Amino acid sequence: MNTKVCGITQFKQLQQLDGLDIDFAGLIFYKKSPRYMGDKIKKEDLKNSDFDLKKVGVFVNAGYDEIIEAIEDYGLDVVQLHGDETPELCEELSEEVEVIKAFKIGDGKVAIDEMVAAYDDVCDYYLFDTASSEMEGGTGKQFDWKLISKAKIEKPFFLSGGIGIDDLAKIRSFTHPDYFAVDINSKVEKEPGVKDMGLVLQFKQGLK
Repeated sequence: MNTKVCGITQFKQLQQLDGLDIDFAGLIFYKKSPRYMGDKIKKEDLKNSDFDLKKVGVFVNAGYDEIIEAIEDYGLDVVQLHGDETPELCEELSEEVEVIKAFKIGDGKVAIDEMVAAYDDVCDYYLFDTASSEMEGGTGKQFDWKLISKAKIEKPFFLSGGIGIDDLAKIRSFTHPDYFAVDINSKVEKEPGVKDMGLVLQFKQGLK
């Protein structure tokens, strides 16, 4: 099982995640997020880094030019689009980097396969997170995973939203042929944007 740790704001923690064999690290470029990276990590440090993990830039309704500039400035390997981005934007960006399109899942009846259909040919991965009327991006809460276990999906996907150490048994028992990675963030933090590496390691080991 692949692991993504999102909301990184320190270069040292990126190095630590790489040392823990984490597969993806998320860097948030959405200014309203409490984990907004801003200028906390130098562009040249990130661009010149030699990590095995993939650097994921997380954007919410940003324009093509803004995203491309960030890709070039920071040497991003992947972009995660967490807003209402169009299939056309995903397709344009997919010519430059791998693209994760995030979808927000609420409590009501959700036709997952209909929701993702337009994006099937224009991105590399899906990410399913919890919907919220109060904020864009992650909520730190979980949705009902049964909603996606019943869907075909047919593309590698990340499972996200309020996942932590207490969910390890649930994570291990969740099955879907396209289940690719688990995304952790707020439940493994000391404070917003600063991860507790002990918890990250415990989570990583608990997936085995």
